[in-house]
This record gives sequence, C-alpha cells and structure tokens, in this order.
Amino acid sequence: MTCVTRIAAATRTPQHAGMRFPPFILHPALRPLMHTLVVAGVVTWLAVALSLHFLSPAHVVLGWSLLLLFLAVFLAEILLREGHAALRACLLLFEPALALALMWLDPQPGAAQVLLVVWITQVVTAWSPLRATLVVLAADVAMYLVFVAHGHASPMVVTLLNVGFQIFAALCAHYAHSAGQARDRLARVNADLLATRALLADSARNAERVRVARELHDVAGHKLTAMTLNLRALAADPLLAGREEVRVSQQLARELLGDLRGVVQALRDARGLDLATALRALAAPLPRPSLRLAIDDDVQVTSPAVAEAILRLVQEALTNSARHADADVVQVRLARDGDAIMVHIEDDGRLRGAIVEGNGLAGMRERIDALHGELRLGTGVRGALRIDARLPSPREATP
Repeated sequence: MTCVTRIAAATRTPQHAGMRFPPFILHPALRPLMHTLVVAGVVTWLAVALSLHFLSPAHVVLGWSLLLLFLAVFLAEILLREGHAALRACLLLFEPALALALMWLDPQPGAAQVLLVVWITQVVTAWSPLRATLVVLAADVAMYLVFVAHGHASPMVVTLLNVGFQIFAALCAHYAHSAGQARDRLARVNADLLATRALLADSARNAERVRVARELHDVAGHKLTAMTLNLRALAADPLLAGREEVRVSQQLARELLGDLRGVVQALRDARGLDLATALRALAAPLPRPSLRLAIDDDVQVTSPAVAEAILRLVQEALTNSARHADADVVQVRLARDGDAIMVHIEDDGRLRGAIVEGNGLAGMRERIDALHGELRLGTGVRGALRIDARLPSPREATP
C-alpha cells in the first residue's frame, strides 16, 4: 500500500502523456495509424512502389493506380477497426484483388506478392482463424493460377515460397495482437487491484479510527468525568475550598474532557472512505483515457458497498471510453443530493451508433439496482456517452 497513494496522486502520469506526435496525428481518429504493424505495412508498400519502374511503360499508370488504391484501402480498413464490420469485410476482400491485379501486370515473381503478406497481417487480427484461413487459401490459389496463366516455369514452387512468408507474417501479427490484448488485460487487472487495495486499506483505517474514537469516548472519557466529579466534591469541602490547586485541577479536567470530545468528534467525522485515491489508482496504470475527477466537499461515503459500486461504475466507464469512444479524457463528478450520491460521467470521445447495453453496462445497471439506486444513460453535446447514477448514501448521525 505504500505505492498506491503516489500512483493515484499524479494527475497526469507518464502513461497518460504518451508519445508526442504532430497535431494532425494526435487526433483520436488517426491514432491507429501509429501502430507498429501499420507503420511496417506502409514501409513495405513503399518498397513495392520502388519496384514499379520494372513495369512496361504501357502498364505504369495502371500499376501506380492499383498500388495507390491498395494503400488507400489498407489505411481505410485500419481506421474502421471499431464498428463498420460489413464495410471492413469488403475492404479486406478488395485488397487481395488489387494485389492480384498488380501481379497480373507483372507475372514474374517480384514485389507485388508482398502486398498479400501485408494484407494477411490484417486478416489474422480481424477475422476468426477459420475464416482467415479460407480467404487466404483462396487468394493463394488465385496467385498460383496467375503464374500458370502466364506460363511460369515453376508456379507451385514460387507459390509455396510466398505461402511460407505469409505464414511467418501471420504468426508475427497474431502473437503481436495477442500480446497487445494481454497487456491491456494486465493493465486493467492491475488498475483494479490498486484501486481495490486502496479502498480496502482506507476501509481498515476508517475502522481503526472508529475503534480508537470509541475507546477514547468510553474509557478515557468515563475516567475524566469521574475525576471531574471527584474534584467537584473536593472543592465543596470547607477545608479545600480555598485552595488554588483544586480550582486549577478542576479547570484542567474540564478542558481535557472538552479536548477529548473534540478529538472523538474529529475521528468520527473523518471516517468517510477516500474515493479519490481509489479512483485515481484505478485510472493511473491505463495508457488512456485519463481521469479528470471532481468530488464535492460534502461527499462522504461510509458504506463499502456504495464505494465499490462507484468504483466499478467508473471502471466500466473508463473501459467503454477506451474501446468504443476512443476518448482521451473521462470526466467524473461526485456530488451529494440529500441522502444520495450523484455520479456524473462523460468523456470527450464520440459514440459510433446507438447505445447498446452489453454485458458491461448491464452489469453496471444490476449493481446500481441492487443498492436501490438509479442509472441513466444518454449522449452529451459532443455525442459521447453520458452516465448519471444516483446511489442512496444517507448521512450518518454522530453518536
């Protein structure tokens, strides 16, 4: 627990800062183009472009047209990774057709076949293994038929050589994609662990404060009251009534009893759980989005169940903002409304399509309903998902 506060206290961590790109690349819609595999694909496309000077003059214009169209389709598919499944499928089927058309212009084994390798790195991360295998097999058969149609001496050998490169690229792309998913899962689990540990530690400290306050009130307060009564009895004795020591002892006893009551009151008033630390610990390990948190001064949560519900609510909002809205910042505000805590969450992203309650939002609603709260979903002015929750959390009277 010694590291949780330091991690949560930073308003903008190095993970949130990320790499600094030119302004046009910083736009959320263009961020997928900076993926390592995409950059490698563009560099490979440039290498293929250098080979076009081997084409006959009659085919140069058509060759460049096919190659530029392939690049446009390649980048468009990358930018449409979230949603638009039907359009993405059409683009993925159009890419091998462009590569095969370019091979038809120059049937000799050369750089055009490399475009299929680039395409395969997209297919293995976008489709299921069975579907990807069938589509790639069909493209390889078409490549073999192109070699046969142009009378190549060894069409099967050349095709198998290209298939070997394709398998290597597919495995690299698959494991890179799996590693990225595992890293994201690990970051989410780590964030959840840090937030839960922070909440549990604060709950334990809160319980200890209540125990100490109770002990001071019941033990020390009782004995000080008894001492005050005894001093009052001594002051009533004619032999001691005029003694200055008795008067000072009475005054000190009264002041000490008042100070003790103030300490007990302060300990009980400070027993609200530290939601700010837990929520910031939840968001700190995530690369994006970053959390912008605002908690009103009168918001105090003493119930672990309510605190956990708020924690899971924000956690699901962060996940949805990263996956579906491509947001950079998630704004969370906690305010008190009578005997309830109001939670308002909104990000700076943009929803693609209508709001559909999947497992995450359904689980969020079930958790809120279990505490007899209310959950409302909507869209903000920017078109982002807006979440408003109301959780019963009455103020507890101090004994």
